[in-house]
Amino acid sequence: MNHYKIAFISLGCDKNRVNLEQMMSLVQDAGYTIVSQPEGADVCVINTCGFIDAANEEGIANILAMAHLKEEGSLTKILVTGCLSQRYREEIKESLPEVDGILGTGSYTDIVAAIEDVMADQFPEYYGDMNHTDDEGLRVLTTEPYFAYLKVAEGCNNNCAFCAIPRIRGRYRSRPMENLLAEAKYLSEQGVQELILIAQDVTRYGTDLYHTHKLPDLLRELCKLDFHWIRLHYLYPDDLTDEMLEVIATEPKIVHYLDIPLQHCNDELLSVMHRRGTKAEIINLLDKIRQKIPDVVFRTSLITGLPGEDEEKFDELCDFLREQKLVRAGVFQFSPEEGTRAATMPDQVEPEVAARRLELLVDLQSDVMDEYNESRLGETVEVLVEGFDEEMGCWRGRTYADATDIDGHVYFTAAGQIPAGSFVPVLLTDTVDGDMMGEIQDDTEG
Repeated sequence: MNHYKIAFISLGCDKNRVNLEQMMSLVQDAGYTIVSQPEGADVCVINTCGFIDAANEEGIANILAMAHLKEEGSLTKILVTGCLSQRYREEIKESLPEVDGILGTGSYTDIVAAIEDVMADQFPEYYGDMNHTDDEGLRVLTTEPYFAYLKVAEGCNNNCAFCAIPRIRGRYRSRPMENLLAEAKYLSEQGVQELILIAQDVTRYGTDLYHTHKLPDLLRELCKLDFHWIRLHYLYPDDLTDEMLEVIATEPKIVHYLDIPLQHCNDELLSVMHRRGTKAEIINLLDKIRQKIPDVVFRTSLITGLPGEDEEKFDELCDFLREQKLVRAGVFQFSPEEGTRAATMPDQVEPEVAARRLELLVDLQSDVMDEYNESRLGETVEVLVEGFDEEMGCWRGRTYADATDIDGHVYFTAAGQIPAGSFVPVLLTDTVDGDMMGEIQDDTEG
């Protein structure tokens, strides 16, 4: 048996991370050694994102960095997997001769064969059917021990005009519920405290496989397991049923943090971009959710510079944000992605204009977030402890309103040691640059 040393680099979204964790498990089962750094490795596997231009550039930069290690003699082979290799197969072969093999999004499970191929000086090209991927199997968790992702579905059927994901990941495919529950049980037994459900659209879970919305049933079963928090990413507005909202509102383990990607609020742009629903329907939905879940925290994603977005439509988006006060928002500049309808639409917005609008939205959203943080001062909140922050000189954690890696933190003082993954009560006393400061409460000190 060959005892190769394999390094992994994960880029892009958490769905991509799960694929990487599956590959790591297969590599480990094959008897290879997973190493934390590419220096000295036999193969470096770069699992890429290819969603927008910035992600493509990040993938290429990582490939070139690994090529430099090859040139130095500290790395033997480079394998590229994921969305970039699915989307730009020929371009990678022609423009990046340093790459030794490529796998598309339908061939993650071919990783061991690809490693054997490259180490035999062959050039593997594995491109299985992206609509029939094997999404089951064990994973090597790369997150902190107290949280993990559960990917409930792969692909997407929404076909938004600006998005290339269906062309990269295939059609929407729910995983069988029994498989999800078995995987979740395993994660719970490993000590995971926060389970984060992910898919391009979790609200549609089960509609393809069971011909009905099965997310409520799945959530009820997951809540029976030994998790403390269950978080949902992403919930599309046009498919958020009353039953889903009822489960979210009444199951104590489901955090009241709803990531609902809206992209825009103008009716004309929503229609042109193939986003189902209208501004009025979005507002009605947000109002309904707030009535049912008063402490809800919304996160959304927004795009500036969509084709046809003039100053009036952009002002409408700004007014919408001021009125709705969505606490969390990721703002992105429109990227005319090759192969999407939006890339060739008329009335393209100049990149400089879109960039200026992005800055304005970020500033506006920062004010909304600061207002929310200040409104929480004096509250005692439950905080998931992440560890001691040496730079800040105090402990760091997150509330239910803070998703890992994308939102803010709570920094707090406490005597003694607190294990990462613990939940502690913290009195919020101050705000600093989007984060919160506080003091631990009760007898948890010491």
